[in-house]
Amino acid sequence: MHPLQHFKTITRHRRLVRKYCLRLGLVWQGITHDLTKYSPVEFWRGAIYYQGNRSPNDQERRLTGVSRAWLHHKGRNKHHFEYWIDYVINEDGSVSFGGNRMPKKYVAEMFCDRIAASKIYLGDKYTDAAAYDYLMRAKKWTMMHPETAAEIEKMLKILKDEGEDAAFEYVRKWLKE
Repeated sequence: MHPLQHFKTITRHRRLVRKYCLRLGLVWQGITHDLTKYSPVEFWRGAIYYQGNRSPNDQERRLTGVSRAWLHHKGRNKHHFEYWIDYVINEDGSVSFGGNRMPKKYVAEMFCDRIAASKIYLGDKYTDAAAYDYLMRAKKWTMMHPETAAEIEKMLKILKDEGEDAAFEYVRKWLKE
């Protein structure tokens, strides 16, 4: 069990996301980002399954078949597309299960979160392509709303191709549209 290392990791992650959110004018989201990671159900599982180079939720899922920490986390943090998965009423009136469109401010926070997570877990191996590449690897199995998926993909593609300053400038303008 690694409570101190886990605490340091989640705190460094939150600080980085806060910095990025502030850069976009998302003050409250920057302050409150991922506070549930300090709740007992998330924190102690994170300490038990701590890896240092990837999410402890992955390790908990591998060893137990489910991550109770993740189920708690994604149900309380609107910057995760999984929060928005629900029944969807289709144009023909039928109902299916899938992703609903995320409000812009949460897509922008997700952008910040993905960059910060990539930097924290990859360390010196981080490049501006990391968050985009991760999204592309997971794209085939995500239940993200198509418009939300296109928005986050474009943001991370700009990050990959043009760098952090250009990507943040794009997201700032997009939030004002």
